[in-house]
Amino acid sequence: MRILLTNDDGFHAPGLQALRKELMQLGDLVVCAPATEQSAAGHSVTLLWPLIVQEVLDEQKRFVGWAIEGRPADCVKLALVDLLSEPPDLIVSGLNAGSNAGINVLYSGTVAAAMEGAFFRRTAIAVSQQCGKPKEVDFTAGAAVARKVIEQILESKPEAGSLFNVNLPRQELGSPKGLKVLPQNVAMYEESFVKNVDPRGRTYYWLGADYGCPIPHPNTDEAALIEGYVTLTPLHFDLTNHAVLEQMQQRKWSL
Repeated sequence: MRILLTNDDGFHAPGLQALRKELMQLGDLVVCAPATEQSAAGHSVTLLWPLIVQEVLDEQKRFVGWAIEGRPADCVKLALVDLLSEPPDLIVSGLNAGSNAGINVLYSGTVAAAMEGAFFRRTAIAVSQQCGKPKEVDFTAGAAVARKVIEQILESKPEAGSLFNVNLPRQELGSPKGLKVLPQNVAMYEESFVKNVDPRGRTYYWLGADYGCPIPHPNTDEAALIEGYVTLTPLHFDLTNHAVLEQMQQRKWSL
């Protein structure tokens, strides 16, 4: 099996390196990831400047992959269109430092990279490890759990272009209680901005690092993570509201 590994925390992020070691047990793996951290980049792509590509070798001078001066979606797109001689069977994005549950999927570069792979009709899986600030995480343990989940997803023989979002609970809760397949939470997060003044007297705002979902909907990914479960959510990129579409198609429209 051919595997493409990417992320939004950067090529040398410890989460990616830990997951790489685990996924190498499943097949031939190549990494194509941002050269620097691109957290919350969403599904943006680079249009107005070139994508600088650098080959990365390990300590034994063996090829590992490419570090790209671009966004997570850029990395997957470039790998599939040009860099890879053969398309991968599986695309994995992670292991992200911080959960990408609930409405975070709309901001997440981790999920966006996986979604880009799904556009190309590849099976794609985003994997994230919930953690606090500072990010003191044993990614080795999380990566081992992630590999087990990925193996089971593949055993289900998903259709081409399937997209899955996996989140691991905080490690201070102990070993995961199990895995739950649940929809994403759509309750709003509680967020705040820090206001300050720069050395030139200009007021600026910085989105705070402390945010969360105070009242998650029951039977959703956010609620299960709080309880200590690994969550698995199938996603798709069709944003059409089909119920409203059918209602509006019944109207008589005029210009």
